[in-house]
Amino acid sequence: QVQLAQSGGGLVQAGGSLRLSCAASLRILATNAIYWYRQLPGQQRGLVASISRGGSTNYADNVKGRFTISRDTSENTVYLQMSSLKPEDTAVYYCAAGPDRATLRLMNYWGQGTQVTVSS
Repeated sequence: QVQLAQSGGGLVQAGGSLRLSCAASLRILATNAIYWYRQLPGQQRGLVASISRGGSTNYADNVKGRFTISRDTSENTVYLQMSSLKPEDTAVYYCAAGPDRATLRLMNYWGQGTQVTVSS
């Protein structure tokens, strides 16, 4: 059973925008913070953004001002709106659910991943 279902992503030119979606059950959203990670081949997944159960948001320094994480409780979905995209944003993006302020190894659930490619 898929606990976190991702959608969105694809190919975009530098300077463009994309929105990623992470659909989850009400139970998962109520009991977990939601995180977005990204991963390049051969590298560890790095945190991009997070939203706590209380709605507090956190961003990696290299996406601040460009990416926005939000939660739509009516849709049971968390979004990652990505704007002013750069080629270095190219990666596989994963959503995850886990405790507030948790590290990667403590995530309870993972999405299937989606490729984002930014062309120069």
